[in-house]
Amino acid sequence: MITRHKFWPRLMIIAATGLASHAALAGDYVLEKVVEISRHGVRPPTPDNTKAMEAGSDRRWPGWLTADGELTGHGYAAAALKGQYEAAGWRQAGLLTAGCPQPGTLFVWASPMQRTRATAKALTDGAFPGCGVAVHSVAGDSDPLFQIDKMGLAPLDSAKALAGINAAMGGSVEQAQQRATADIARMKAAVCLPGTPCPVFDQPWSIKQGKDGRFDVKGLSTLSNMAETFRLAWSENIPAEQVAFGHVHSADEVARLMPLLTAKYDYTSDVPYIARRNGSVLMDQIAKALAQGVTPQQDAPPDVHWLLYVAHDTNISWLRTMLGFSWQLANYPRGNIPPAGSLVFERWRDGKSGQRFIRLYFQAQTLDQIRNLIPLNGPQALVRKEFTAQDCRLTDVGVLCPYQSMQKMINRSIDRSALTTVSYRSE
Repeated sequence: MITRHKFWPRLMIIAATGLASHAALAGDYVLEKVVEISRHGVRPPTPDNTKAMEAGSDRRWPGWLTADGELTGHGYAAAALKGQYEAAGWRQAGLLTAGCPQPGTLFVWASPMQRTRATAKALTDGAFPGCGVAVHSVAGDSDPLFQIDKMGLAPLDSAKALAGINAAMGGSVEQAQQRATADIARMKAAVCLPGTPCPVFDQPWSIKQGKDGRFDVKGLSTLSNMAETFRLAWSENIPAEQVAFGHVHSADEVARLMPLLTAKYDYTSDVPYIARRNGSVLMDQIAKALAQGVTPQQDAPPDVHWLLYVAHDTNISWLRTMLGFSWQLANYPRGNIPPAGSLVFERWRDGKSGQRFIRLYFQAQTLDQIRNLIPLNGPQALVRKEFTAQDCRLTDVGVLCPYQSMQKMINRSIDRSALTTVSYRSE
């Protein structure tokens, strides 16, 4: 089932600093396992987001053909292209065989929302066309792997969370809003009608804690949803004159409206204390999955070659913060998590020495690849950023980091007091 190979061509965006002394030609590396955490694909704004954006701008926002918050047909097609591309690479590496997945090859677990389950279906239809791969999820509407912040299973210490948010803001919410003046002005020019009230742009930002314990930055949250909605509309291939009320005509212009989305990540989900509390359950399952076949594991996910989780951008932002990993891809702003973008852990073995490694990277389609449903091959590959550290080595299969040191780093990031039982019993 798993074969050796000498070269797997990839488009790689690699920070070479600190790697020169470790650069090495690939030996006979064997890809043993992949654990992937994907965001859902393109969707319209959720009902709550639409309500807040319309109240904040005092104007109607365009409707979509798809129900609010659900994966669109275009989003399905884009995710299927990504799944096809990924599976082709892992087949070339020997992890997967041709045709439908054999037992022990693949397990798919999705957040229970329609957009995540449908994205899982799209990714696997692209990877294994005609095979009808099963997508598993919990029977209810909440899963501690993905929605622990909403379930109250790892409550935040309000003082610690607030201290982390203020530190991320540079000392105060007022300072954070002041630094964003240019980005706010750019968004206002795209959203507001001349001579008409546009209340969210005159609103001082404020830090709020909801009844469920989660923190939000009032004011910024609505602005970031506007930025996300414009990105999603462009990705959906909505005519340019209908995107951002006709104020954008290219992917670059869409990208220039997106930094307020990055700010929201910075001040909420990317705060280290909040990320550890909310991301530890999923990180613990990732660590156990990567260890399967090396050391015995209890309460672990199914042991397969490709373990695919389909989740949300917040889940990925928690994980990347815990790992100290960030990226800037194509014309996306720093740390952006595009539709169907994914954080990928690969476990490799040196076929000569037996030494194991972990390769970690984030990959996504560009704005125009999604918008135009561009097939992914040759020069039209996924954009990617690889994780690097001092003891990692650059090979022709990517940046490989020693298995033991990576597992130590992953496990150190986990808040054991935030863990809860995970069941893979599907609906």
